[in-house]
Amino acid sequence: MGFHVSTRELDRIMVVDAVGRLTLSDSRTQLRDLIHVLSSQGHKKFLFNLAGVEFIDSDGMGELVRCYSIVRQRGGELKLVQVRKKVQDLLELTRLNTLFEIYSEEPAALEAFRRQG
Repeated sequence: MGFHVSTRELDRIMVVDAVGRLTLSDSRTQLRDLIHVLSSQGHKKFLFNLAGVEFIDSDGMGELVRCYSIVRQRGGELKLVQVRKKVQDLLELTRLNTLFEIYSEEPAALEAFRRQG
């Protein structure tokens, strides 16, 4: 199936909708490249919607961490939403669930951004 991303902006929050397999062979650096471009344009708040991500490997996990690092270095925030159970289990196993704020529904994640200012 490959990997595809699309973006939409809601209240100055960039929502990144990811679909497919977040792996070395399928995604390469697509997500990181997108974050570099958007953050260099001044965007600071990112919400990764992973509802369409059915599989993630260690390389994909590394991409998420690199994106998080890029955003944080530029003074921004990155949160995850609608993480499938399989991916959630992997985040817990690797303890990355302690790094990311993870929300089950988009409205709750958007509200968390608004509360942070």
